[in-house]
Amino acid sequence: MTLNLKLALYIVCVTVLEVIQRSTQFLAEKHVESARLQTELLLAHLLDMPRMQLYLSFDRALTKAELDGFRQFVKRRGQREPLQHITGSASFCGLDIVVNRHVLIPRPETELLAESGWEFLNRLQTGSNPGPQLSALDVGTGSGCLAIALAVKCPAIRVDAVDISAEALDIAKQNAKRHGVAERLRFFHGDGFNALAAGTRFELIVSNPPYIPTSEIETLEPEVRDHDPRHALDGGPDGLDIFRRWAAQAAQFLNATGRMMLEFGDGQDQAVCELLEKQNWIVENVLADYTQRPRLLIARRAN
Repeated sequence: MTLNLKLALYIVCVTVLEVIQRSTQFLAEKHVESARLQTELLLAHLLDMPRMQLYLSFDRALTKAELDGFRQFVKRRGQREPLQHITGSASFCGLDIVVNRHVLIPRPETELLAESGWEFLNRLQTGSNPGPQLSALDVGTGSGCLAIALAVKCPAIRVDAVDISAEALDIAKQNAKRHGVAERLRFFHGDGFNALAAGTRFELIVSNPPYIPTSEIETLEPEVRDHDPRHALDGGPDGLDIFRRWAAQAAQFLNATGRMMLEFGDGQDQAVCELLEKQNWIVENVLADYTQRPRLLIARRAN
């Protein structure tokens, strides 16, 4: 059955429940993971209601305009365009973050990085005497999700954010305004630490850098391979190119009592720790993500 013929079946789908059932089947046939959930999220977005409200609206008849709009949503999702690109946003630490093809879609694993960062900053804030405003740096900010989460959760800090993509910085600035923290964020366009003035120092440096080996990118799911920006994925031949740079460059931008927190890929924990230790870093901790895989390290400068 052709794509157009399958989509034509929506003509007879007039209720919320019927649309959900047929769309779920269609997306499952297109190998979309969690097809029912994806269908419900798309429909809830279209109808501007909480997803669970759909269950109280199964008998509601959809208008022709709603059916036409939803048909386009499902067609795009069936072509493996990410749900977040269709809806225009992603959830990160409870924040609604605008995303598009210029930025990496925030992953749940990166929430651990944000949480570890704001907990560290809040401990510093609580335990220190009144003094200079604490500051953090997000290297490769993308959508700005990490920098914004830190600013929201730590109302007294200043956050600098760097990205090599001007288009990504436009999205990050939009998100900062959306969440009311734009006055405490500064954005810098450039290649990592090279975008910063010499002598700039921070209490915290966070980064979710590209860490996928180049040869593995073509094996990724289409939602990632074809829609996330390649520069935010490609970590070089072994996935460790950026970690080598950060290990060599970051210490001069970190205060003596500060910490650097980095996300890394599956199976990279030992290699990343060794890279840092060779550059005279002390790795204090390696944390597992929600699937119990090592995902985040916390390091400090050796005194």
